[in-house]
Amino acid sequence: MSKTINCNGQLIDLSQPKVMGILNVTPDSFYDGGQHNNSDLIIEQVKTMLNEGATFIDVGGYSSRPGAQDVSQDEEIQRVIPIIKLIVDEFPDVLISVDTFRSAVAEQAVKAGACMINDISAGHLDDTMLKTVAHLKVPYVMMHMRGNPKTMATLTNYENLVKDILFYFSERITKARALGIVDLIIDPGFGFAKTVAQNYELLNKFELLKMTDLPILAGLSRKSMIYKTLNFSAEDALNGTTILNTIALQKGADILRVHDVKEAMECVKLTQQLH
Repeated sequence: MSKTINCNGQLIDLSQPKVMGILNVTPDSFYDGGQHNNSDLIIEQVKTMLNEGATFIDVGGYSSRPGAQDVSQDEEIQRVIPIIKLIVDEFPDVLISVDTFRSAVAEQAVKAGACMINDISAGHLDDTMLKTVAHLKVPYVMMHMRGNPKTMATLTNYENLVKDILFYFSERITKARALGIVDLIIDPGFGFAKTVAQNYELLNKFELLKMTDLPILAGLSRKSMIYKTLNFSAEDALNGTTILNTIALQKGADILRVHDVKEAMECVKLTQQLH
């Protein structure tokens, strides 16, 4: 399996796991909503994440938490594009991933300086997304989910959870490869169209995802599978996040997508000592 992806002409080696720092520019994200809507705060947050060891900064302007309100394409563009330009101006070498399922947002984001597209729907919510990614020639994170953020909580009926997810990815990978997309990363979508128990089943069998022969992103940070199990809020879920990130790394995660970069980097450094 190739463990390198090409970002802006730079080969990123994923044989040592990398950390992706989350920058939500949405007012209603489940954890950090509305925190990053001021230019100085954004620059400070990105600087902190880069200093703590983040390889990628994932910028998103559409909250995908369960039951989130829909946001128009124009509004998403107005939220995301100025922020990407702001970050690139301040940190010219930064590797920005844009968290969007809309091809128009993805295209404008790459033009503004993003070098990766992170799509919660793997192209299912925008028929032109895969063609756009192929045209832009950037790495593409395809996540497993069903329905959309408003409906996904009701779509948790699987015959065989991991088998169904692998089948979903095999179809998406085939389609992406046929269009000429080279750098693919899969994300099994913790919390998306999955119950708390299903999320733990997925983490327990996480290593089976390596059958796809692609790099794997794990997005466990402060998710409800942690705080609902421990009976508190997302604010208190950092320790739980660290525990689950460690398990994901031991089972083959190549990228951790997190709110807390410093702690995730500690997970990476310590688990690497086991190898």
